[in-house]
Amino acid sequence: MKRLALILALLLAPLATQAVQPDEMLKDPGLEARARHISEGLRCLVCRNESIDDSDASLAHDLRVLVRQRLLAGDTDAQVVQYLVNRYGEFVLLKPTTGGANLILWSSGPVMLLFGLGLVGLYLRRRKGQGDAAAPLSAEDEARLAQILKE
Repeated sequence: MKRLALILALLLAPLATQAVQPDEMLKDPGLEARARHISEGLRCLVCRNESIDDSDASLAHDLRVLVRQRLLAGDTDAQVVQYLVNRYGEFVLLKPTTGGANLILWSSGPVMLLFGLGLVGLYLRRRKGQGDAAAPLSAEDEARLAQILKE
């Protein structure tokens, strides 16, 4: 009996992690599904890499309510997201856009990698050009070497 209770608790545990409260849910299942879909792509500004649906923070609660209010007002999904981006910035999106100022951030990694590979190639080319030939020994150095080898 204890095993059955443990298995049941483990199976139901993921359902308890949803932070959406029953009083936040919309009566219209279609609108609620849209609200959930939108909320999955919005970041909790307190918890960082957690969607507002998964967060228990009060700000996440406020954002969930705001999403539902905008949907009830007749906004499309894109309008709701744009409203939140205008209000909180692109940081509110779990997957930020790759255009505009973010293009610099997205492209800086590959550009720096190519720059580093270019420096390594330049270093290796210069090193190869020097060759393995050592400078000839002076007469004094040859005499010293001969003395060391005799010992």
